[in-house]
Order: sequence, then C-alpha cells, then structure tokens
Amino acid sequence: MKFKASFSFFIKSLLISFGMLVASNQANAELKPGASAPDFTAPAALAGNTYSFALKEALKKGPVVVYFYPKAFTRGCTIEATLFAEASDQFKALNATVIGVSGDDIDTLKKFSTGPCGGKFAVAADLDRSIMKSYDAALTLMPTVADRISYVVTPDFKIWFVHSGMNPDQHVSETLKAIKAWKSKP
Repeated sequence: MKFKASFSFFIKSLLISFGMLVASNQANAELKPGASAPDFTAPAALAGNTYSFALKEALKKGPVVVYFYPKAFTRGCTIEATLFAEASDQFKALNATVIGVSGDDIDTLKKFSTGPCGGKFAVAADLDRSIMKSYDAALTLMPTVADRISYVVTPDFKIWFVHSGMNPDQHVSETLKAIKAWKSKP
C-alpha cells in the first residue's frame, strides 16, 4: 500500500513539474508584437480541397490570424477550430484571413477542414516544422508539436498581437479584439 501511495505522489509531482515547464515555455517562446512576421507558403486544406497557402498573398487582402494548434481532432483543437469557424463571418467583415497551422499531414487536415473547421477557413500542414520554428511556436519539450499560439499579422508583415495559452476558448475573441483595435488605430 505504501508503494502505491509513493508512486501516486511521484506521478502527481511529475505532472506538476511538466505543467510548470509547459507554462514557462508558453511565457517565453513566441514572437513579440512589433516583430517581423516570417513569410511562409504551405500545403493547406479548405473545405476538403487542397491548395498552397501563401501568407504574402493573404496579407494583400488584410490582416491574417496565424494560429498554431497541437493536433487536429484532439479535444482542445476541435473546440478552437469550431470557435474560429463560428466567428468566420466576423473575421471576413474585417477583411481578415484565418489560417490554422499544425504538424498534421494534409490528408488529416482535409478531414479537419470539413469537420471542426466547417469549411470556413484553411488549415496548413507544417510537416518539417519550419513554420512553427520561425514563429517560435513549437513546444520546447516536444518540438514536433505546435504550442497553442495565435498571431495577428498586419499587411506590412508585422506582428500586431499575440495570444498564447493552452486553453482554446480565448484565442478567437482576443484575435478579433486585436484586429478591431488595429483597424481603429489612427
């Protein structure tokens, strides 16, 4: 019985330590507002169809929300994608484009783009993790997995806003507020 209690304490301690490391990763590993946004082109899926997403082209239409998420079809990522899909008309009204980025393969993203994304916005495959690395969006402890970070990139290739946090609930509302603030600046 003592062994079971000690083992349980060890596992709980390990999980707490891991959580603290992840939290510290989130606090430091991101581009800051005012930084130049790295340009990228990636295979993407929209409503089940594949194409090549180019940030440079999307920025010609207005600001772009580049949001990184860990893995398609996981609970948090499904919630976040559904919320972005539900808000897609609000983003379009602001001439903003939304692109989700993960390390998932394009076949998975074709399904994800029709499921939780509702065919409302594209999701890009970052198979070599180069986009994650350039945006400091890879988890430190698991560099093949994206952290949950949302960036608002303005047409001049500047990071206007960053929201970082594993809770998927605030990314949509915070990026919408940031775009509205950017649009209303003098």
